[in-house]
Amino acid sequence: MKVFMAKCRAFGLGKLMAGVAALAMGLVLAVPALAESMVGAPAPWGMGLQPSGGVIKERISSFNSMVFWIITVITIFVLILLAYCVWRFREERNPVPSTTSHHTGLEIAWTVIPVLILLVIAIPSFRLLYFQDRAVDADMTITVQGRQWYWNYTYADHGNFTFDSYPIQEADLKPGQIFKLSVDNELVIPVGASIRVLTTGHDVIHSFFVPALGIQKYTIPGRTLETWMRADRPGIFYGQCNQICGTNHWFMPIAVRAVPRAEFDTWVADAQKRFAQADGSAPVIAAAPASQDSLQIAEARR
Repeated sequence: MKVFMAKCRAFGLGKLMAGVAALAMGLVLAVPALAESMVGAPAPWGMGLQPSGGVIKERISSFNSMVFWIITVITIFVLILLAYCVWRFREERNPVPSTTSHHTGLEIAWTVIPVLILLVIAIPSFRLLYFQDRAVDADMTITVQGRQWYWNYTYADHGNFTFDSYPIQEADLKPGQIFKLSVDNELVIPVGASIRVLTTGHDVIHSFFVPALGIQKYTIPGRTLETWMRADRPGIFYGQCNQICGTNHWFMPIAVRAVPRAEFDTWVADAQKRFAQADGSAPVIAAAPASQDSLQIAEARR
């Protein structure tokens, strides 16, 4: 009987170990697949920030976590202090209220401690703002122009071709596409490249916002603003105009597709043909401000 029970236990343990090994192998195989098909988009019942698609978003997430825990500690401390005060200084225990109106040590503490907390938050905050401001050594430049109600993109370093991007209607969606987020012409960038983004507006103020890449910049008529982005893994990252810009404000989704460099070069060669003018001449920028002035402004600010 003991031998039989020992065999059963050994058999059960063997099945358990085999199951664990199979699960581990499945996770190992799944990780590259997830990395190759990362989708930066809202999720039903999602909590927190979207997964990071690049270094900027990673720093934003790190800063967000730091501030969250600081807020959590402060909130718990205030709740405990409030509960203690309610219990310690209740009427039945203090029939004659204290007449103390000042306490030098306490007043210094509740002045100095908040200042130190703000400094702890401010220093990494300013570092993050300057990091997001512009690329130090950009690999390429893309001009983004917000229009009512679609986006116009110009690849100044790749033949200066330009194209418009509109959302795909619900009736025309294909499997895997997302209603109100998928577009007909995606903004394609190479993985690992630092992309200088110059934004401008054609009519009213819009906002170029892609959460998973940590990029947000207004597009203002008559002005050229600079920012940058970098996707560190292949995938498609969705965003939207988050500045109310008129009746069809919802009609301005953004889709940024990050692909390997070889695939990007192939896409550029095809795009230069697809978006060429009807008369066969080289494509030109459709933006209102001149591109040379935009680049000169960006270089002057560096």
